[in-house]
Amino acid sequence: MVSSTDVFVIGGGPAGLAMAIAARQRGLTVAVADGMQPPIDKACGEGLMPDGSAALERLGLQLLLEQAYPFRGISFLSRTLSADARFPAGENGFAVRRTVLHRVMMERAAQVGANLFWRQTVSGITPDGVRVGEDFVRARWIVGADGANSRVRRWAKLEARSQPQLRYAFRRHYRVVPWTDRMEVHWGERCQGYATPISPEQVCVVMASRHPRMRLEDGLKELPWLSERLRMAESVSSERGAITGNLRLKRVWRGNVALIGDASGTVDAITGEGLRLAFNQAIALAECMESGSLKSYQQVHDQLTLRPRLMARLMLALDGRPRLQHRTLQVFQQHPEIFRRLLALHIGALPPRQLVRDGLTLGWRLITA
Repeated sequence: MVSSTDVFVIGGGPAGLAMAIAARQRGLTVAVADGMQPPIDKACGEGLMPDGSAALERLGLQLLLEQAYPFRGISFLSRTLSADARFPAGENGFAVRRTVLHRVMMERAAQVGANLFWRQTVSGITPDGVRVGEDFVRARWIVGADGANSRVRRWAKLEARSQPQLRYAFRRHYRVVPWTDRMEVHWGERCQGYATPISPEQVCVVMASRHPRMRLEDGLKELPWLSERLRMAESVSSERGAITGNLRLKRVWRGNVALIGDASGTVDAITGEGLRLAFNQAIALAECMESGSLKSYQQVHDQLTLRPRLMARLMLALDGRPRLQHRTLQVFQQHPEIFRRLLALHIGALPPRQLVRDGLTLGWRLITA
């Protein structure tokens, strides 16, 4: 363990590693500590939207074809309706196994000179540094990248005043030839299913619901059209669960402590924006550290999360409302240009203010459908 560093990052997942890389790009010394042994896995849809891939490239990372699998757009499907849109300007998203992404980012962080300490538990922070086991590391900046249940957030007294409405997600991988080059969102009455091709012979499936006892197999019974796709497929990973929801903090920094990733607030996984947000937050925070002040980080953080929060509200409005789902997919199917524009908004190809205009257009179509 080092005795001092410019930046001490607590949490070695993708957010923490992105922070380490971004800080090293700015010439700062960095130490990262995590209590787990890599590679670190997490239940997620494993898809990176085009803007997420662009943020990863800003960190000096470009996934190789053998590491990631391209998808070219998004499809919404229900029992009787479907809507489909390609990403604008021929862009692609990429699906990558979470363990592969973690390994690639870990290698990049080590390559740029970050000090990585695994199976090392941080027990507290002070204005001067961080306690790691029996050691104390002096640090100018302390970054909490320790997830939605962040201890750093609690230690820095940055906790939210209210708890979000939670959803429960479960993930599994299936050995099956992908039947589409899209990331699919399957809408059921009580759940959403997400199917993402991650290789020429595997598909990642996630089921999300507000019902804590609804597991993946239960959800597939409510989505028989997706279940049929997987009928002969071999399960190649164990079911893994996670909790998701919208959590917004009043402040994301205090003194010399700042939060990134899920520690700094969460946007429901329905948006698929978690990784992109973490990468861009890390880049922005490193710029603030280089300037010697965290004061502008709050504003930048709020700007980064504005569009995903708006999109999450729009998407979650359909959750558990089958009649609204049906009418919305009807509009998308009859007026595909609306779905294309919403997808462009979703990946940042159009400004957030356009969401108001297109939201009004969608509302009018719903009324007159």
